[in-house]
Amino acid sequence: MTTGTLHISQHPIVAVKLSQLREARQSSKAVRELMSELSTLVGYEATADISISKDKTLSSPYEPFQGAQVSQRVALVPILRSGLGLVDGFLTLFPEAPVLHLGLYREKVSLQPVEYYNKLPQTPNADVCYVLDPVIATGNTAVATVNILKEWGVPGENIKFVAVLGSKQGITQLQEEHPDIHVYVAGVDETLDEHGYIRPGLGDSGDRLWNTAA
Repeated sequence: MTTGTLHISQHPIVAVKLSQLREARQSSKAVRELMSELSTLVGYEATADISISKDKTLSSPYEPFQGAQVSQRVALVPILRSGLGLVDGFLTLFPEAPVLHLGLYREKVSLQPVEYYNKLPQTPNADVCYVLDPVIATGNTAVATVNILKEWGVPGENIKFVAVLGSKQGITQLQEEHPDIHVYVAGVDETLDEHGYIRPGLGDSGDRLWNTAA
């Protein structure tokens, strides 16, 4: 379902994988596998408008043909640390894409993002950036990340935010602050609790991915 710049996957396999990911009893191995699969599935939808060219002549076993190839420079921007869980899925689509890490953590009291790591080159080396983060909860981290990319020099229309799950509140905030970017998610939950967690949600995606729950 597409509403303006928000794209919510309607694919039945995505719905099944998301339900499996929500289950609390899944092992970290299973969580990583499901995250990667969902990344590829949602990524397939998020890249539907990517530009291609057919100016290279290749040969099939029978005769020459004009081969299709991506004509835009693509960069992947995972938000540490949870965003790393979506990288492998996207690398199946763009094996040679540079992976540009941004580290932000959410301060526990204010729920505001704090930047602690930035591996962006001095000048932009991509025509389109896919920001990867499993969840859009309050929307604060998502807004801050897009701010960083725009300040770096990437136009909003060339930034795609890809998440597994978003809260209605968080997505609304991201769209209000950055109405020019497109957001792609596997699902949306209505409720955000007082601690900034989506309900029913996925739990703490970083802890579940990397088996670091206390």
